[in-house]
Amino acid sequence: MDLRYWLPRAAEVAERWGERFGPFRPHPSHQVDDADFAVAFERFAKRLEHNYPFFHPRYAGQMVKPPHPAAVVGYLTAMRFNPNNHAYEGGPATNDMERECVAALAAVFGLPRHVGHLTSSGTIANLEALYVARQSHPGRGVAYSAQAHYTHSRMCHVLGLQGHAVPADTAGRMDVGALEELLATGRVGTVVVTAGTTGLGAVDPVHEVLALARRHGVRVHVDAAYGGFFALLAADDAQADALELDPAPWRAIAGCDSVTVDPHKHGLQPYGCGAVLFADPAIGRHFAHDSPYTYFTDAELHLGEISLECSRAGASAAALWLTLQLLPLTAQGLGAVLAGGRRAALAWSRLVDDSPQLTLHQRPQLDIVTYFPTPEGPLSMSAVDAASERVLRQGMADEHDPVYLSLLRVDAADFTRRHPGAGADADGARVLRSVLMKPEAEEYLPRLHTRVATLAADRP
Repeated sequence: MDLRYWLPRAAEVAERWGERFGPFRPHPSHQVDDADFAVAFERFAKRLEHNYPFFHPRYAGQMVKPPHPAAVVGYLTAMRFNPNNHAYEGGPATNDMERECVAALAAVFGLPRHVGHLTSSGTIANLEALYVARQSHPGRGVAYSAQAHYTHSRMCHVLGLQGHAVPADTAGRMDVGALEELLATGRVGTVVVTAGTTGLGAVDPVHEVLALARRHGVRVHVDAAYGGFFALLAADDAQADALELDPAPWRAIAGCDSVTVDPHKHGLQPYGCGAVLFADPAIGRHFAHDSPYTYFTDAELHLGEISLECSRAGASAAALWLTLQLLPLTAQGLGAVLAGGRRAALAWSRLVDDSPQLTLHQRPQLDIVTYFPTPEGPLSMSAVDAASERVLRQGMADEHDPVYLSLLRVDAADFTRRHPGAGADADGARVLRSVLMKPEAEEYLPRLHTRVATLAADRP
C-alpha cells in the first residue's frame, strides 16, 4: 500500500459525503492562514524527529511497532467524521464496525455467546473485567501471577479489592500448586491468568487454572492483552507444532469468563485500541445506567451501556475493521504476521545459545527474547546488570549503526533459579529484552544478532 496515494483519497471521502448536506460558511474563529500553518507544521515535523525507529527491525526493544497502512487510512478517514462510539447516534457506521470486530475477536477465542467492546487500552479492559469480578463476587479478592502486569495490582487498589500475587514457576508462569492453596482459603473470587506476560512473554497454564478454579467456584479472567492473537496459530495444529506452541492454554480461553486483548499490539492498530470480551452477555447488568440525552436511536444495547468508558474514538473501530478486511483473523491472515516474529524469537534463542558473547535468560514462549552479555569472569548479578545497561546505551548512542533494545529487571530469586551458579551480590539484575513483534525481524536477524554480540564483546 502506498500511503501517498491513499491518504489524499481518505480526505476526499469525508468531503464528498459532506457535499450532500449543502454549503455553509465556516466560522472565522478557527480559520488559519496556510502560511502560518506551514511554519507551525515545520516546527512540528522537526519535533517528531526526536523519536525511535519503531518501524525498523533494528528496533528490537519495547512492544511497539507502527500500525498497518490500512489501519492508518481507516483511522484518518473516519477521524474526519469524528464519530463517538459511546452511543449509536454518535456514529452508526463505526458502531456497526465495532460490533463486527468484537464478534470476530470472540470467534478467535471460541466464545459462542459474548458481550464486549473496544477500549482505549488494555488497562481499561482489565479494569472492566475486575469491576465485573467485584460485582459478581462481593467481598472476595483477585489472584494474579507475581509476573502479571502491574495493571491488576493497581486496579484492585482502585476497586477496593484485595489482590493476591501468586508465585511464578521457573518459566515465569503462575504456580498452580500455590494457587490451589490460596483458593482453598475461600478468599478469592476471580483468578487472572496471563496469556503472554509483558516481561518474558510467559503463558500461564490457562487450562490447568480453569479446571482448578471451577472446582472452587471461582471466575477466570484471561489477560491476553499482549499474546491474545497467538490463539490464531494455536488453533492450527500444524502451525502450533511448527512454532513450538502448546495449544492447550489458548484453547481453554473458550471456557473462561472474560478476556482482554489489545489490537494495538499484534493487531497492527494505532494506539489506543484494546478490547474486553465477556462470555456471559448477562454481565451487561453490571454496567446498567441511564442517560437523559443518549441511547435513543437503536433498539439494541448501545456500546456505552456495556462499558465503564463514555466517549471513545469510532476511528479505532474503523481502522480495525478495514485492517481485518485485508488481514483476516486466521492463521494464514493476521496469524502469518505473528508467525514471523515467533520464528525469529526461536531462531535468535538458538543463536544466543551458541554465542560466547551472550547468555539466554529464558527460552522464549512467544516472541520476546531475554538474554544478557556473558561476563568475562564469574557470573554475578552486578556484572550482568552493568553489562546489560552498557549494551543498551552503546547501541542506542551509535549514530552509524544503532540498535535499540530494552531492559527487564529480574529479582535475585528469579535470576538464581534460572542461573544457579550466579553470585547473588545484588537484589536483582537487569537483563536485555527484545520484542520481535515485527515479522521483518526474521530476515534481519543475522545482522541484529551480530550487532548485539559485537556490543556485548566490546567491553570497556
